[in-house]
Amino acid sequence: MAKKKGRIYIIDVTNRDGVQTSRIGLSKLEKTIINKFLNDMGVFQSEFGFPFTHHETNYLNANLELQKTGKELQPIRLEGWCRAITKDVQLAFKLVPAIKHLNLSMSTSDIMLEGKFMGKMDRADVIKNMQRAADTAYKLGAETVGVNAEDASRTDLDFLVEFAKGAKEHGATRLRYCDTLGAEDPLNIYKRLNELAKKTEMDWELHCHNDLGMGVACSVAGAKGVVDAGQDAYINTTINGVGERAGNADFLSVLLALKYSSGLKDENLFPPEIKLDHIWTFAKYASYAFAIPIPINAVGVGSNAFAHESGIHADGALKNRRNYELYDHEELGRAEVQTIETGRLITVGEYSGIKGFRNVYGKLEIEFKDDAEAAKVLELVRYANVHTQKPLTEHELRFVAKYPEIARKIMTVTP
Repeated sequence: MAKKKGRIYIIDVTNRDGVQTSRIGLSKLEKTIINKFLNDMGVFQSEFGFPFTHHETNYLNANLELQKTGKELQPIRLEGWCRAITKDVQLAFKLVPAIKHLNLSMSTSDIMLEGKFMGKMDRADVIKNMQRAADTAYKLGAETVGVNAEDASRTDLDFLVEFAKGAKEHGATRLRYCDTLGAEDPLNIYKRLNELAKKTEMDWELHCHNDLGMGVACSVAGAKGVVDAGQDAYINTTINGVGERAGNADFLSVLLALKYSSGLKDENLFPPEIKLDHIWTFAKYASYAFAIPIPINAVGVGSNAFAHESGIHADGALKNRRNYELYDHEELGRAEVQTIETGRLITVGEYSGIKGFRNVYGKLEIEFKDDAEAAKVLELVRYANVHTQKPLTEHELRFVAKYPEIARKIMTVTP
């Protein structure tokens, strides 16, 4: 009997790990638009927030409500992150009753058991707490529970196996291998994940930070180790590589590595659901929302990604783009000619009037049935501008006009 061939899925964590990065953040409306982009691009799951955190409640419930309509956020899974402790899980279901997917996180390395828990918990306690949290999640209505081993890269391999098997016994659908400090290298993580997948016979997630500049390489290598062991692998990404300290594995870089790198392009590991032609627009939107410029040399979406200046390169690219370009800009949804608007520009903000408002929506070819509907949406757009603290984008304007009541819930925060 032939050995099962594992496959790779993408779980994006922009709306959880990305937004907890120092100095940056997103409004709840912006997080919703990111969920829409992820869904439209074919991402398996979005880790869309913290369901036990009160200020996230309305946003999380509104996104789940939107998903339930069947018109948006389908088929992506919306998954919440909790600490692997019972009270977090109980509060999550109290605040967000419709949530069905959770990832529960527990530190596993000896250095964190001592440095975070101050010796109050040993390895046995870690497993027991994790199992109780998983049991509670399923009892309260979870459909899937993933278990995270925080600082897995500095955790003894035998204990990781014990921890994973303990999670499996209590219904965990997969284990997340967290390279929390970005300390891994591609060769080592391949070997560890290959062994872990074989010994546990479980699917594994790769969550790699970029402190050594190898977040993408480690994510891809670790996933390959899992797949080679006959299990499915799930890679955690963030748009434009945002994340704590030096960032997380960049969404586009991971996908292009799976599709075009020399050792992987013939392995058919690129997730077949993924559509890359939205990434150019997505990356620009995320850059605006986070207020972080896209680096000039960013993979695929940087302004120099398809630029050639030196004589040899320019000559070769003009003769045949494949001489100096590994993939095509059209595949990423990039227009060959970029234009810059000049002249009069009408934007919509918290002090906008009805004429300017209708001018902007007219350009988007959105009409309102009467003045009352237009006034209602204008009021919401004003609140949205206060909410985001910047002029609204086309995607945000369309969303508010199409789903005014959902938008109202997303923007409501009650201290």
